[in-house]
Amino acid sequence: MRGRVIAVALFVVGIAALLFVGAWRTGPVLASDSDDDARVTMRDDCDPRDPNWAPTGGCTLRRGDVDENEFRALLRSPLSNATIGHPAWRNDPTYLKIEADQTVEVRNRGGRTHTFTEVAEFGGGRVPPLNFGLQPAPECAAAVNVPPGAETNVNGLSVGNHRFQCCIHPWMRTLIKVKPNDHP
Repeated sequence: MRGRVIAVALFVVGIAALLFVGAWRTGPVLASDSDDDARVTMRDDCDPRDPNWAPTGGCTLRRGDVDENEFRALLRSPLSNATIGHPAWRNDPTYLKIEADQTVEVRNRGGRTHTFTEVAEFGGGRVPPLNFGLQPAPECAAAVNVPPGAETNVNGLSVGNHRFQCCIHPWMRTLIKVKPNDHP
């Protein structure tokens, strides 16, 4: 019986080693490696039970876990007094490679309103208390809101780098690198 247990354990360890070596040799598979994943998801984790969110639009999540006090406590870096923002408020991915003819689907899966605005340079947004040390990006004055649960598309981007940020929560950023089409 003990021999079988050892044999099964060695088999499992061998399979795990093969999977590890295979992953190591080929590298990680990134979302931006697939033509089917031209998508950016805006996220946050606001706590719908916190009444402090109500004056600024509330929170539509069912199971969020960040109250406004925690959100505000993580806005600034104690080392530089600059805006860093709560890490639950983010764009996934922060870097995306696409081809020139691709459309990027942008989804708001958070419980708060966000924007996905192209800017010449990353900067602050249109909510001054969230801009510590950042000059507002001029494009944020005309930014279009993307409410919780909504989607929008970005297409027609030229070859090169394109910066997108939330003009409410300016640390939510994505760089989209547009490559020439590989297709003949």
